[in-house]
Amino acid sequence: MASHRKSRTPGTRVAGIRTPALATAALTSVALLSQTADAAPSDDDRPSLEEVEKKVDDLYRQAESATEKYNAVKEKTTKQRKRVDTLLDDVAKRTQTLNEAREELGSFAAAQYRTGAGVPDTATFLLADSPQDFFDRDQLMNRMTGRQKAAVDDYVTQQSETMEKRKEATESLATLTESQDDLKTAKATVQKKLSTARELMSKLTAEEKARLAAAEKKKREEAVRKAAELARQQAEQQEAEEEARQQQQAESGPSGTSGSSGSTSTTPSTSADSSYAAKAEKALAFARAQIGKPYVWGATGPDSYDCSGLTQGAWKAAGVSLPRTTYDQVEAGTTVAVSQAQPGDLVFFYDDITHVGVYIGNGMMIHAPKPGTYVREESIFYDGESSIHSVVRPA
Repeated sequence: MASHRKSRTPGTRVAGIRTPALATAALTSVALLSQTADAAPSDDDRPSLEEVEKKVDDLYRQAESATEKYNAVKEKTTKQRKRVDTLLDDVAKRTQTLNEAREELGSFAAAQYRTGAGVPDTATFLLADSPQDFFDRDQLMNRMTGRQKAAVDDYVTQQSETMEKRKEATESLATLTESQDDLKTAKATVQKKLSTARELMSKLTAEEKARLAAAEKKKREEAVRKAAELARQQAEQQEAEEEARQQQQAESGPSGTSGSSGSTSTTPSTSADSSYAAKAEKALAFARAQIGKPYVWGATGPDSYDCSGLTQGAWKAAGVSLPRTTYDQVEAGTTVAVSQAQPGDLVFFYDDITHVGVYIGNGMMIHAPKPGTYVREESIFYDGESSIHSVVRPA
């Protein structure tokens, strides 16, 4: 009997137990196990803090990706709206011109009627199935005066062009409607991702939030350390380049390589670097002025920004026009190595290029991180070195 009790697991059925004592003990064990399971179901089902953190990070990433798609659709919709408005204005002007041409033909028809010419040929023209059918009548063409012929030609031309523009406007309106539907879908996607992330965070206990904050602090400290390491490497590289330049000057003599004493030369590279630095300084001044403003997806200022809205605004202040989205901004310049990054360069993140910041030097950048945060200075390694996609010099 002892060996029988020893081999039974907690999940074994109690039916068929032969003694009341064993049955009572078994039923008691099952009841206790059931109570324990009912009292703390979250121990098994609730995700770990690490899983929640990863899920929230993924949702924010997905939201940022959806935001850039929203920005692209919004830009397309804005352009399409301008095109439709232009086409509608053009159609209105052409319709007015067409009406004026019709009125002139009407005056010819009335004049013919008053002279007793019977059924006016111009009226017949207006009632014909198509202008070409009427033109095929050689006798009418022979009887028309030069002014009448010019008026008919003008009417036919205006009618054809107006119909073409109306068709183009109709197609553009259909495209605009489709773009607006895409815009609504993209907006709903962003809102859903953010809502899910907020819901997950709201379910964390105070102790879990404290642990999460501690993990974030450790992550930031590591990012700062990596930024300092990059700053040291860049300083050493600049020092080596300066030493090489001075040595080259010393070897070439005081008169320089050109052999003309008292003159100095500026290489195209030095001139370009100086021009870029001047523009970058303006871009950084703008970016610094936005520090503390909230991240809002789809925003381009002046009170709030998303990541690409901030970089676009910064370089606009320097006189450089950047595209709206990260996908296009990454193509708007020259790619350089991270070790060669200069203040003003754009630093892009992740394989899908869904985030961007403005490099300020020493491994740091200014960026609009994500919903619930504010524009701030931060290490370019804020999400790990592997998250950096590329560095682009836009001007």
